[in-house]
Amino acid sequence: MKCTINDQVVLSQPLEGPLAAHIVSFAQSLSAQGYSLQSLKRQVRIAVCFSRWLKQNSVDVRCVGADHAVGYLRYRARHVRPCRGDLAALKHLIDFLRRGEVIPAEEPPVYRLTSAERCAQEYEQYLREARALARATIINYMPVVRDFLKDCFGDRRVTLARLRASDVVRFVQHRAPSLHPKSAKLLTTALRSFLRYVRYRGDIMLNLAATVPVVANWSMTAIPRAIAANQVRQLLSSIDRHTAMGRRDYAVLLLLARLGLRSSEVAFLELDDIDWNTGRLTVRGNNSQRYELPLSAEVGRAITSYLRHGRPQSASRRIFLRAKAPVTGFRGPGGVGSIVRHSLKRAGINAPSCGAHQFRHGLATEMLRHGASLGEIGELLGHRNPETTKIYTKVDILALRTLAVPWPGGVR
Repeated sequence: MKCTINDQVVLSQPLEGPLAAHIVSFAQSLSAQGYSLQSLKRQVRIAVCFSRWLKQNSVDVRCVGADHAVGYLRYRARHVRPCRGDLAALKHLIDFLRRGEVIPAEEPPVYRLTSAERCAQEYEQYLREARALARATIINYMPVVRDFLKDCFGDRRVTLARLRASDVVRFVQHRAPSLHPKSAKLLTTALRSFLRYVRYRGDIMLNLAATVPVVANWSMTAIPRAIAANQVRQLLSSIDRHTAMGRRDYAVLLLLARLGLRSSEVAFLELDDIDWNTGRLTVRGNNSQRYELPLSAEVGRAITSYLRHGRPQSASRRIFLRAKAPVTGFRGPGGVGSIVRHSLKRAGINAPSCGAHQFRHGLATEMLRHGASLGEIGELLGHRNPETTKIYTKVDILALRTLAVPWPGGVR
C-alpha cells in the first residue's frame, strides 16, 4: 500500500513507528525552509526508515535522542550504501522534534569549571552587568584574561592576591611579539581592564594595571587598500542579474560600493530599515549605533528587483537571505564576504584584497578625489571620531605631492 506525503513524496509502505505522526509536519517544515524537492524526498525517506528502525527496537518517542540517530546510521551503513547527507538529515529531524517538544531537549554535558574559568566568568559578568560594555568588547577581552589566568595559575586554585608585576610583564613579553600590533594593543588593554577589576574587588592593593608594558601601535601606519573605480564597474557588470542569486549579489555589492557599508551592516539589514517614501536607509553601525543614509535610485532599484524577483518566501525580516536551504538571513558578515570573494574570482579581478572593506575604502578615496571634505566622508561612513577619517588623506597622492620638499642634493 503506497503512502503520499504532501503530494511530493511517494512511499511504497505506510508510515509506522514512533515518529509516524510527525513525518508530514517535518516535510512541511523542510519545504518552508526552501529545501529542493530532491533534498526533501531524501530527508523524509531517511526519517521514515529511522522511525521504522525505532519501532523494531521498541524505542518510545519520548526516549528518542541523538544517540539513537548514531545507532541507526551504523545499522544503515551495514545494509545500504551511506550518503553524505544522511547525518545532516537526521540532525534536522532531531532538531525539528526538539523544537516541537516532541522529544526532550538535549541536556548539556556536566562540565566542572576550573578555578581560572570561574574567575574569568565572574569578570565577564562584571563587564556585562556593572560596566555594560558592548558584547563585542567582552568577546575580545575574555580570551586574553583566560590565557593570563592559565599562564599564572595553570589548573591550580586562583589566588589573585598572589599576582605580581613580574607575572604581568612576563605574560606580555611572551605573547606580544607574535601578535599583530593591533592585537597586541588589545591584549594590553584587556589586561589593564582585568587588573583594575581585581583591585576593585579588593584582592590586591597595588595598581598592577600600571605595570602592563606599553606596546607600540602607531595609528594610521598603513595605506587603505581601496578597490579602483574601474574594477568596481567591471565587477558590477559581470553579475548575472537574470538569476535570483545574481540580483541578490548585485544589490549587496552596490550597497558596499555606493554607500560604503560594512559587511555586517549589509548582512543585518531588515525590511523595516528602508523608508521608501523618503528614500532613507537606517543602518546599524558599530556599538549598536544607528544612522541614516540616503538611498540612491540605483541602489533602490537593485534592492527592489531582488525583493520582487529574487528573494525567496520567508518569515525572516532580513533583506538578504541565503540562496540555499535553510533559507534564512546571513548568520554574520561572513556571508557578505563570501559574495565578494566569489564575485571577484568569477570576474577575474585582481583586487587589493578579497574582503568587503575595500569597497568602503574605494568610495572614500573617490569622494576625496572629487573634492569631498573629510567631514562629509566621515558622515557617510558613519565615523563617530573625525580622527578615523584622516587616514584617507594618505590616498590623495596629488595633494601630498604639493607638500613634498625638494631633495637638497638636486637632480642627479
